[in-house]
Amino acid sequence: MNNNNNNTNNTNNKNPRKNHMKALATTLLCACTFVAQLAHADYANDRAEIENLSNKYMVAVDAGDIETVMSTWAEDGRLEWVGGIEEGKAEIRDAMSNFGGARYEAIPDGATARQRTRHQIINHVIDVDGDTAKTTAYWFAMTNRTPQGDVQLLYMGHYEDDLARVNGKWVFKTRKVYNESRDNKKLWYPELGEIDPRTRKPN
Repeated sequence: MNNNNNNTNNTNNKNPRKNHMKALATTLLCACTFVAQLAHADYANDRAEIENLSNKYMVAVDAGDIETVMSTWAEDGRLEWVGGIEEGKAEIRDAMSNFGGARYEAIPDGATARQRTRHQIINHVIDVDGDTAKTTAYWFAMTNRTPQGDVQLLYMGHYEDDLARVNGKWVFKTRKVYNESRDNKKLWYPELGEIDPRTRKPN
């Protein structure tokens, strides 16, 4: 038994370089796995923050909470939407102060209810590159502002966003809002992964 142990020890002692390489390979494998896990966790955190920012923006627009809306924007933000192009936070504030829930609405005395429009945002595709990110997402709006008081689909479209991390917080740098119910009925949207439908052949 002792002879076997001695033989094993002698074999190990004769191959210190081989043993060192094995240990180094194991260490590198563990390090790579750890780095990959950190990168995955970082993306998951960034994605959650960006998606929450997008949702917070939509809720604030409907609520008429202009301060929360503006907190989602970079100082040099740019908004391209059905109302035109707004450059910088001052122009964006002016535009959004007369949109959604922030728009003036006369409420009769004694009113206990009112009609509303709700904006939804879904299907976020988010690509993060360090302290910048690009996103696309679908949006739609539903309303009960109808003569019969039922709920109907009002508009639909998509967003293209560029974001930056500023002082540890994600904010919008540019937002392109496509209202596909109105002016932006393009034949196809490459940014959404669509292809020119004219290239398809009939079966």
